[in-house]
Amino acid sequence: MGDELSGNEEAQVLPDSAPKQGGWTTFPLIAGTLMGSSIAVSGWANSLIVYMIEKFHVRSIDATQTFNMAAASTSLLPVIAAILADSILGCYSVIWMSSLVSVLGIILIALTAMLEPLKPQPCQNGSSMCPTPSKVQFSVLYSGIALASIGVAGTRFTIAAMGANQFENPKDQRVFFNWFAVTLYTSMVLGATVIVYIEENVSWALGYCLCVAVNVVGLAIFLLGKRYYRHVKPQGSPFTSLARVIVSTFLKRKVPLSCRAEDYYHHKDGQMDKRYSMPTKSFGFLNHAALETEGDTKVDGSIAKSWRLCSVQQVEDLKTLLRIFPLLSSGIILCTTLPVVSTLTILQALTLDRHLGPNLKVPAGSMIVFILTSTAINLTFIDRFLFPMWQKITHRSLMPLQRIGLGHVFNMTGMAVAALIESKRLKFAQIHHVSDHPGSIVPMLVLWLVPQLVLVGVGESFHYPGQVTLYYQEFPKPLRSTATAMISVVVGIAYYLSTAVIDLVRTVTAWLPDDINKGRLGNVYLMFAVMQMFNFLYFLICAKCYKYQSLEEGNKGNNESCNAEK
Repeated sequence: MGDELSGNEEAQVLPDSAPKQGGWTTFPLIAGTLMGSSIAVSGWANSLIVYMIEKFHVRSIDATQTFNMAAASTSLLPVIAAILADSILGCYSVIWMSSLVSVLGIILIALTAMLEPLKPQPCQNGSSMCPTPSKVQFSVLYSGIALASIGVAGTRFTIAAMGANQFENPKDQRVFFNWFAVTLYTSMVLGATVIVYIEENVSWALGYCLCVAVNVVGLAIFLLGKRYYRHVKPQGSPFTSLARVIVSTFLKRKVPLSCRAEDYYHHKDGQMDKRYSMPTKSFGFLNHAALETEGDTKVDGSIAKSWRLCSVQQVEDLKTLLRIFPLLSSGIILCTTLPVVSTLTILQALTLDRHLGPNLKVPAGSMIVFILTSTAINLTFIDRFLFPMWQKITHRSLMPLQRIGLGHVFNMTGMAVAALIESKRLKFAQIHHVSDHPGSIVPMLVLWLVPQLVLVGVGESFHYPGQVTLYYQEFPKPLRSTATAMISVVVGIAYYLSTAVIDLVRTVTAWLPDDINKGRLGNVYLMFAVMQMFNFLYFLICAKCYKYQSLEEGNKGNNESCNAEK
């Protein structure tokens, strides 16, 4: 979107007193806002499973499924926020309004920990029978989770688009996305360690209040930077033009295509678009939408019938989305690794020895910190060492698809390692007859779970920024905010898919009972590893067939032969 700012605006000479808008001066403000939001969501979300099990007496697998549903909604809703940002409100308004909703949601969650009428009575000592929460108590808790999820959904990826809009140079945008990811994962590490430790070992109420505080601070930082941001005005819904292409194609489906560039509509003022002198050959049936026929244009060259004629640019925008869709779909199973490993690892950690010395006990909800730390460290390594080394050896930049491919490999390996470690944990449980005594601890150190988490974290550091960069650079310009939100849509679908698969496993097998010491959790990990392997093969086929838009541009134009059309 930043590319759409006119050269006249950039060329204006501002008074000395006027602050410079955009550029790296805005990064501390963007980073501060992101940190506040991310620390808050990491603080309440990573402890949610433990909170529901211990304080609301929810069964373990049900708690993980509830978490996955909340995480899925958090990931799917950003596309709605992105559409609002692109078409109506703009990024700035969407971010501050979403932050307010997030604060309200966390306040409701905090109230369930602070007020006696809003939380169930604790279990009796030595008893497995615990009071069931009332409808009001569940309603307040789930309302808080829903509002907090909606708030973070509207903030995280919209601020990624707004941050990228501060730069014109694609290289600066790539660097921004990398440091955006570093800031995101570092902040989540702080939330998953400091705040989760306070919640599980000091006070749930205090921990949730800290989440509210850091969220408010992040919002304040964002609002204070208003005059420094480069604001991109919303230009109406970009999806309307895409729908017009489909309708126009259908209405003109019987009109023969032309081999002459002048027979296609190129711009609103009728001038030749320098970027596309002829529609591309791929998805050629859509070229009917840009084919001019009698009565389609007015005397001044403008469109007379908006649902019968589209510009070549609009046609190519839809083609771009169609080309990238197979790659986007390959990311769904790829992204199931995080929800599966992060949630099931918590259940494993609850059965293991979590003491590191006599006075330190690792909170089960903090296990995800190993994923986040691994991701943050590897992102820095990639930016400072791998990128320069790759460019020095190959004289080329590491392309987004290559980063995503490496992410596939590490995620698949992480699942396989998780299956091996679970088989070892289960063997220890059987040797020491832990399954005969529910609630007993397996004499195995929780650090055995670290390798699988580190591998998943390394995979995240490759594929997550790779996907965000790919979508932002390859999506049509009017869809830039939507582009950065697409990775969240993929993650959201992945959460729903993992939830559905686990429900299916629970229905047709005995692998996932409430007491995982009596189950076969390793089989679940192995099943997902096999899914990842086949999905990787699918990704390789899609990547082999895909051509980057930036590489295609030099080949577009009159050289697109009519002979192929003939």
